[in-house]
Amino acid sequence: MYVQNWNYHIKSEYKSDFLENIMLLVNPWRIPLLWMISGIAIRFILAKVAIQQFLIVRSYRLLLPLLFAILVIIPPQLYYQMKFQGEITMNYWTFLQHFFVLNDPLFKQHQAGIFHHIDVNHLWYLRELWKFSLALVMLIPFLNSRYVTKLLDGLTKQHGFVLTLLLTCPFLLIEILIPDPNNALGFAFLTLGYLLGWRVEIWHKLKQNCFLFLGVALVFYIILVFFYHYFWLNQPANHHSMTLLIGAIIHSIDRTLWLLAILGLGHKYLNRNSPLLSYFNEAVYPYYILHQTFIIVIGYQLSQHHLGPIIEPLLLIILTFISCMLGFDIIRRVHILRPLFGLKMKIELPIWALYLMRAVLIIILVLFGLKVLI
Repeated sequence: MYVQNWNYHIKSEYKSDFLENIMLLVNPWRIPLLWMISGIAIRFILAKVAIQQFLIVRSYRLLLPLLFAILVIIPPQLYYQMKFQGEITMNYWTFLQHFFVLNDPLFKQHQAGIFHHIDVNHLWYLRELWKFSLALVMLIPFLNSRYVTKLLDGLTKQHGFVLTLLLTCPFLLIEILIPDPNNALGFAFLTLGYLLGWRVEIWHKLKQNCFLFLGVALVFYIILVFFYHYFWLNQPANHHSMTLLIGAIIHSIDRTLWLLAILGLGHKYLNRNSPLLSYFNEAVYPYYILHQTFIIVIGYQLSQHHLGPIIEPLLLIILTFISCMLGFDIIRRVHILRPLFGLKMKIELPIWALYLMRAVLIIILVLFGLKVLI
């Protein structure tokens, strides 16, 4: 919302070039880290449950919240985006009456969604995670084969510098060879998490070298910022191939170093149970579903009052976090809301009600899942 040259649903009048440097600190690794954690989680889940049960639970926990969100949580984002861009002046209730008409001409400029203008927005991660989970399950015989195990045995014996290069190369090749590499990179990082998450040796190595990785990552971050400002932004519209290649190399090494450093630091300092960890383990999914809607709604309202470049963003951060806290506190206490935000139900239903609910959900999720896949 505040970065000068980057797009968002709404933009503040208080935009900053400097914030690009902060974004460059986290952008290379924040989504890959989520994919790796998801892959690690899948490896641990599949050690406890059968593949069939995993697929059923995974579909239920991902597709039901996604369907609920695109119909209830995400519409305010489009409303305030269109209002910000001057496309509409109507109130939200009138907007909703148009919103659920799939071929409504009001949305002719917003037809890139999964149902015309109805889209996943920031919840694209849930859609792709479901697809990637299906693909990963099909690859499990190969990933668990002795050939891959032997390869991983050799990888885990490497020193920190060699390990960094070996982990960087496949992702660099994906970026160079595939025109739109985001999905391929996401699946590759998910697979890497699945392969490495179970191996004690790799966690020991990451823990042992976490400060080394962190130090070199900081150096590469400085190099990345320098390259971005002095080469990337100043290159002509027809990007020079050498500039692109050098940028991809710097970006890939920077990303790998930060991933190794963060996982190592996490294993060193956060590898223990605590009440705070238990809270956030349950809160992270509802926070994720809610946060962007709160950012856009609150951000739009604050932007109407010209509060200045310090008060406005501070209020936005504080109010968004408080809204997520309050939202989660309501969600976890209301039984019917829990499964709509990916949480387990905590009440015992009569057997007939349980089977009826499952049958209805299966029909809905199968139809929705087919649409998501297409």
